[in-house]
Amino acid sequence: MELRNEVIDILVEVCQDEVVKENPDIELFQTGLLDSFGTVELLIQIEERLGILVPISEFDRDLWNTPTNISLQLADMK
Repeated sequence: MELRNEVIDILVEVCQDEVVKENPDIELFQTGLLDSFGTVELLIQIEERLGILVPISEFDRDLWNTPTNISLQLADMK
């Protein structure tokens, strides 16, 4: 659960919206909360704060589309 909370905190900063805390299943790309620039910032923050390197080639928008899914993807990479 700790990883999930850290991911949510990062997403609040990157998306500049608290809605990701309220709805961890919100579609980040469909709602416009995350775009290509935000994606790059997200990956940088994940590496810096969580120590998990996510190659851009591993980033699939269909798998990384919600805060919950991002947490699940990162848990598999740890």
